Amino acid sequence: QVQLIESGGGLVQAGGSLRLSCAASGRTFSSYAMGWFRRAPGKEREFVARISSTGARTFYIDSVKGRFTISRDNAKNTVYMQMNSLKPEDTAVYYCAATPFYGDSRYDYWGQGTQVTVSS
Repeated sequence: QVQLIESGGGLVQAGGSLRLSCAASGRTFSSYAMGWFRRAPGKEREFVARISSTGARTFYIDSVKGRFTISRDNAKNTVYMQMNSLKPEDTAVYYCAATPFYGDSRYDYWGQGTQVTVSS
């Protein structure tokens, strides 16, 4: 069982930066690949980025590539997403999730989400 708690969201102007954190409970965090997702108002949930259990592999959707960086610290049971050059279209509730298999679309555990609002 893994419990996930996101933090770091907020209101920022376009071009600004935020760093999201996702703290995990449980001793098995380092065995899970982690992903970040987002849900914008009126839209379906969207995959944003993922990182392998060791942090050696990462993947991003095209719209955030070069602006967002996913990372993890297994000693702290935490995954991060540094978001730079934010755009109004990045406004969404951001969720972290855990999956035992990197690249799998099925995620077993989800956080409650943190709101990111980018003003123009």
